[in-house]
Amino acid sequence: MTADLALRARIVLWSGKGRRRKEIAELAGVSPVTVDRCKARYAAQGLAGLEERRRGGGRDQVPPQTRGRVIALTKMTPPADSGLSHWSTRTLADHMKRREGISVSWHYVARVWREENLKPHRNGTFKISKDPAFADKVADVVGLYLAPPGGAVVLSIDEKTQIQALDRTQPVLPVAFGASEKRTHDYVRHGTTNLFAALNVHTGEVTGECKPSRNGANFLAFLKKATKPHAGKEIHVVLDNLSTHTTPEVKAWLEENPHIHFHFTPVGSSWLNQIEIWFGILTRQSIRRGTLSSVNVLVKQIRDYINSWNEHASPFTWTTSAEEILAKVRFVQTNMKKLVNNNSN
Repeated sequence: MTADLALRARIVLWSGKGRRRKEIAELAGVSPVTVDRCKARYAAQGLAGLEERRRGGGRDQVPPQTRGRVIALTKMTPPADSGLSHWSTRTLADHMKRREGISVSWHYVARVWREENLKPHRNGTFKISKDPAFADKVADVVGLYLAPPGGAVVLSIDEKTQIQALDRTQPVLPVAFGASEKRTHDYVRHGTTNLFAALNVHTGEVTGECKPSRNGANFLAFLKKATKPHAGKEIHVVLDNLSTHTTPEVKAWLEENPHIHFHFTPVGSSWLNQIEIWFGILTRQSIRRGTLSSVNVLVKQIRDYINSWNEHASPFTWTTSAEEILAKVRFVQTNMKKLVNNNSN
């Protein structure tokens, strides 16, 4: 006899002896409702009513074909006539019901996505460079990062243009106990500035200067400023293919300074320039949530951030070799057409 069956039997016996419902519940350590249920089962079925009842069967399982269809549709772009740019759990469940006669709940779709680690609501960016010298330029730039010439200085230079001085229409509510910072969704524009910046790849230190416009003259002036502290050393400058970087004045200055060498990233591959990493950090940590009442305030904030950065500067650790980058690009090039074709079928 199981312990549960023995307990139900004692409840019936105590009831037969005239004990009250509340007293029986206290003796058995159960609720009064359980006492009533045991008495009712005994009255209806006798001793058989006290036996353990078989549990009900599980709910109907979703067929494997349906799960497979959810996964397949998730990995494809929604039909053009749906007007959808991407799937959500509800739109996918609704599509399957209306277009394919398959009824699943959006909860089920969400569970499949979690189990299969599918995230169709997220997207990324990519661009395959068409630069005919792509491989040579990648090898050149990455070689400077991983094995710079002995005693040479490697500077990563670029411009972050049109940085906006955005001010909120109402005062920002600062962080308080139990409450996050709050700001209005609308803003006022107070103008823009252009940041010229150079990252010392070896030390992580940044030299920066804001200018009202981006042109060849301002670039050359900043280039002279960024290279001046390293006079007497070989200097390798990594930069992209902007026309301001190859003006006649810049070329003439390079001829006068043969110890300075330009290394251009491939066309459409500014991600290879380490200063772009720093620009992203600057945006996240200082500019995006800034409350900037004027361009002067914006410029001061950028300057303060650069000074603070240089107090504890450390270089970025570049770990990917040129061979790994080129192999990944070849893989994407090989499979891009196949992926597009599969998605359109």
